[in-house]
Formats: sequence, structure tokens, C-alpha cells
Amino acid sequence: MSSRASTVTAPPQAASSQALPRRLYGSSVGKKVVMAVTGAILVLYLIAHMIGNLKIFLGRTEFDHYAHWLRTMGEPALPHRVVLTIIEVVLTVAVILHMWSAVSLARRARRARPVRYAARPTTQEHRYATHVMRYGGIVILLFVIWHLLDLTFGAVNPKGGGAEPYDKVVADFAPSHWYITLFYVVAVILVGLHLRHGLWSAFQTLGWGRQNRYRGLRLLADTVAAVLVLGFVSVPVFVTIGVVS
Repeated sequence: MSSRASTVTAPPQAASSQALPRRLYGSSVGKKVVMAVTGAILVLYLIAHMIGNLKIFLGRTEFDHYAHWLRTMGEPALPHRVVLTIIEVVLTVAVILHMWSAVSLARRARRARPVRYAARPTTQEHRYATHVMRYGGIVILLFVIWHLLDLTFGAVNPKGGGAEPYDKVVADFAPSHWYITLFYVVAVILVGLHLRHGLWSAFQTLGWGRQNRYRGLRLLADTVAAVLVLGFVSVPVFVTIGVVS
């Protein structure tokens, strides 16, 4: 019997079902949906993270207890730090998919219009959103890397990696380190602008941005972004001015 005769081919239905996820993600709509879903995951994380950060205003004991609890979630049913590791893996995958989808969509848009317009027809709002999402995303990525090296691993923190979380925060944003506070504030504002536009884009991608809901969804995006910015910025600012010490 020849090898050609013995070759088994998959049924058309099976091949089609296997290729469906790839076709969906390969489309512009699929990439936008991925960006919307991963963006929602990141927004939920930011809300939870902000609430945890605000515990610093309850004092050293409460804040350090919260930081310790993050590493012991699920014990004794699960080993030490397993839940936190799972959350970190999910966030990492979400960030990678979010960024890859954004880059893919930008490249596809450039290929669809290889010749620049002589007079750019884009509105000022569109140009503003493009710059915020593109360059703001780069700054945010650098900020996240610094934030991990600083407060998570302690590699660049004045107190080092072995200090208590409360001490790390206070040392990081001490009055003499005002430039770190300034960098943090600017980065968080960029996060807010990125989030504001991203939420609105997600509403449109998911089909929620209808005319009768326009004002309400705009207000929701503005409110969520403003609350997160104020919540995150309050910690370094109040440490720098001496309210938290």
C-alpha cells in the first residue's frame, strides 16, 4: 500500500474548527476584541491594586498585613504564593496580548494606507488619542518595569528587597526623592489618559457605544480614569509632603 493511500486527512469540519480561533484573531475585529478583554482584566487589576495601596493611610500594621496576605492567599489549601503567581501570569499574558494586538492593528493600518495624506484629514482629537495610546503606552511599560524593580523586588529601592512594604514606600517617596514622586505622578496621569481612551474604544468595539449611551459611557470612562489616577497619586504625594511617614 502506498504512503499516499495510507495518509489520513482530517475532516473538513475539524480543520475548520481548528483554524477558527486563528482566523478570528487574525481579523481586525478579533484583535480589537482581544484588546478590549485584556484591557478589562488590567482595569480590574488596577482597581484592586489601588484599593490595596490606599491601605497605607490606615497605618503601618494594616499595610504590611495586606502585603503579607497577598503572598499567603489560598493557604493552607494551596502552597505559599501560588495564587499571587497565577495572578501575575494572567496579568503578564494579558499585557503581552494587549500590546501585540495594538502593534498588529497599527501595522495593518499603515499597510492599508501606504501613502501619507498630503493634508492630514484626522481631527485634533484623533491625533491626541493616537499619541496618548502609542507613546503613553511606551512610558507606561517603562514605568511598570521600574515599579516592579522598585517596590516588588526592591532592586532599586533605597531600603532594598528585605525591608517591610511600608518602609519601602516611605523611603521611595521621601521628600529628598521628589523627582521619583514626580515621575510616578506623570506616569500615572499617562495611565489615566490611556485608560480613558481605552475604555471608550472598548465600549465601541463591544457595540455599546450607541448614540443614546454616548454621554453616559463617556462619563463612565472619565470617572473610572479620574478615580484611579487620584487614588494612585495620593500615596506618593502624601508621603512626599509628610502626611504619611
